[in-house]
Amino acid sequence: MKIHAEALLFDNDGTLVSSMESVTRCWTRWAQEYGITAEDFARVELHGRPAVEIVADLLPADVVPEALARIEQLEVEDVAGGVVLLPGTAALLAALPADRWAVVTSATRRLGEARLTEAGIHPKNLVSADDITRGKPDPEPFLLAAARLGVDPARCVVFEDAPAGLAAGRAAGMTTVALTTTHRAEELVADVVVKDLSAVSAQATAGGVEITTAE
Repeated sequence: MKIHAEALLFDNDGTLVSSMESVTRCWTRWAQEYGITAEDFARVELHGRPAVEIVADLLPADVVPEALARIEQLEVEDVAGGVVLLPGTAALLAALPADRWAVVTSATRRLGEARLTEAGIHPKNLVSADDITRGKPDPEPFLLAAARLGVDPARCVVFEDAPAGLAAGRAAGMTTVALTTTHRAEELVADVVVKDLSAVSAQATAGGVEITTAE
């Protein structure tokens, strides 16, 4: 399938890189430190959501700021060796002009930059949890990225692995490409579903980027 776009917007974890082992390790330790039961922890969706929302789901409001700082610290300290570049990421990003793509992550800027740097990715444009008031599945993160790139949302393509991120992309009026890196295909609602970014190629054009996907 061919898609013409003016900008490509990438989720980070599960799309460009994998840090799932680190995420599970850090959040499990964090839950133990704050006395959260396994049952309560299991009912909360971790993937694709800002940490502040997850923490707020599990703890009283007066504890949230301290607990949020703690999970960020644990994850930042666990970055070394805990981030793996996913297939196709390096080749696809190398084919794109720097001003035609952005990373849109639910992580804080400090954590997002740490993970990207560990993976050797240096985006010119990064939207993080620190930049928004409502996280995915709200469209705000992707709409902000489009605005920063100066591109009509309808001319953007979102690459995501999580249902919440894909819902955000759809709500923003963008074309969505789902990756089956963390969820089964039947769990993902998108315009195109691929296994990972190795199934995606791109070529810069005068008017934007020509994307080809192997469905």
